[in-house]
Amino acid sequence: MEKAKTDYRVEKDSIGTKDVPEDVYYGVQSLRAAENFHITGLNMHPEIINSLAYIKKAAAITNCEIGILDKKRAQAIVQACDEILSGKFHKDFIVDPIQGGAGTSLNMNANEVIANRAIEILGGHKGDYSIVNPNDHVNCGQSTNDVIPTAGKMTSLRLLKNLKKELLRLHKALCAKAEEFDHVIKMGRTQMQDAVPIRLGQEFHAYSVAIMRDIRRMDKAMDEMRSLNMGGTAVGTGVNADETYLRRIVPNLVEVSDMDFVQAFDLIDATQNLDPFVAVSGAIKACAVTLSKIANDLRLMSSGPRAGFGEINLPAKQNGSSIMPGKVNPVIPEVVNQVAFNIIGNDVTITMAAEAGQLELNAFEPIVFYCMFQSIDTLAYAVQTFVDNCVSGITANETRCRYLVENSVGIITAICPHVGYQKAADIAKKALKTGESVRSLILQEKLLAEDELDRILDPVNMTEPGIYGKDILLKKTEEK
Repeated sequence: MEKAKTDYRVEKDSIGTKDVPEDVYYGVQSLRAAENFHITGLNMHPEIINSLAYIKKAAAITNCEIGILDKKRAQAIVQACDEILSGKFHKDFIVDPIQGGAGTSLNMNANEVIANRAIEILGGHKGDYSIVNPNDHVNCGQSTNDVIPTAGKMTSLRLLKNLKKELLRLHKALCAKAEEFDHVIKMGRTQMQDAVPIRLGQEFHAYSVAIMRDIRRMDKAMDEMRSLNMGGTAVGTGVNADETYLRRIVPNLVEVSDMDFVQAFDLIDATQNLDPFVAVSGAIKACAVTLSKIANDLRLMSSGPRAGFGEINLPAKQNGSSIMPGKVNPVIPEVVNQVAFNIIGNDVTITMAAEAGQLELNAFEPIVFYCMFQSIDTLAYAVQTFVDNCVSGITANETRCRYLVENSVGIITAICPHVGYQKAADIAKKALKTGESVRSLILQEKLLAEDELDRILDPVNMTEPGIYGKDILLKKTEEK
C-alpha cells in the first residue's frame, strides 16, 4: 500500500528554516527540541500542558485588559487555551520531559500550538505568524523563566490534591482496622526480638497517626507552591512586562484556574531558587518512607503462613510462584516498597538539581518536574492499590497471636513489678532453657496466685499503662 504523502510548511527561527508537517499545530522550535532530546521517550504530563494553557489564557486576558493585545487576538488565544484544557491538541506537545534550556522548549511548544490554533480560529493557515505570533502575542509579557516554574507549581498542587485524597482513604482504612483488631492481643517486638504484648489494633492505630502526620506535613509544604514569580520575566526584574500586567497577571491566573496563588514577595528570589520543590519532595519522601515501613510490617506479620509469624492474613491477589504450588506473595506491600525506593531516588535528583542552579536561574527545572510528577503520581497509585487490594482485606489470626503471647518470655515484663526484676529474669532464663511457659513456671514456684496472675496477664492490662502500678505502690506503702 502506498504511503500517503505528507505536505509541509516552511517555518523560520533564529537557527534557520525547517519543514514542518502541514497538519500539526507545533512549529519549528518544538520540532528542533523533539529532535534534540530523545531522552525518556515519554510525553509531557497532561497536567503541565493544562497548567501552561491556564497561564497563557491568563496572560492573554491581562494583556487585553491593559491594551497591549487586541481583543480579536486575545479571544482567539483564550479559545485555543480552552480547547487544550478540554483535552485537545495534547498530542502536539512533542518535546521530551527531560530537556536542555530550562524549559524553553516546552514553553515554545505551548506558544506554537496555541498560536497556530488561534490562527485557524481567525481564518488563517497554520504557520502564518503575522496573524498570531508565538512570541509576540502568546508569550507577551512572559519568559520561560516565570512561565515554567509557575506551571511546575500549578501541576504539583493539582497532583498533590489527588495524592492527599488517596492518603485520606488510607487513613480511614487503617482507623477501621484499628477498631476491628482492638481486642486482638499479640506479641510486640523490638529489634526483631520478643518485647511486650501489644494489641493489633494499637499497631494499626499508630499507622493511621503516622499517615495523618504525613498529610499535615504535605499540606505545609504545599503552601510553598502557592507563591509565583509570574511577571518577573527573565530574571525576576520584570523586564519587558508592563507595570499593570505585573499587578494583574497572578489575580487573573487565580480566576481562570480556580486555584489559590499569590505573587512572590521577591520575584528575583522566586525565579532563581527551587527550594519549594525540595520541600515538597522531602514531604513526599517522608510519606513514602512511612508507607514502606508499614508495608514491611505487614509482610513480616503475614509471613509464613505456617513457618513465619502468621499473625495476619493479607488478601491473596495472585499466584506467587511458577514452581511452588499454592504460594502466595505479599505483592501489594512489595510494590509499595518499590515505589518508595524510587521516590527516595527522585528526591536525591530533585535536591541535586535545585542545588545546581547558578546566579539568576536554575536550568534544571525539567528534571525536577519529571521526578516530582512521577513521585506524586506513583505514590498516589501505590496508596490506591494498598487500600483497595491490601489494607481493607486484612484479617487477623487471633488464636495464633494469643498463642505467641502466652508462649513468649516477653510477658515477664508485665510480671516484673510483682516479683522483682531479678526473680523475673531468673524465670525468663528458665523458660528459655526448658521451653516451659512463663505462666506455668510462676505457678510452679508459687510466686503469684492463679487469679492474680490471670489479672496481670489480661490482654488489656498488659497493653495499657499503669493499671496495676498504683495498686502495687499502695501495697508496698501499706507494708511499710
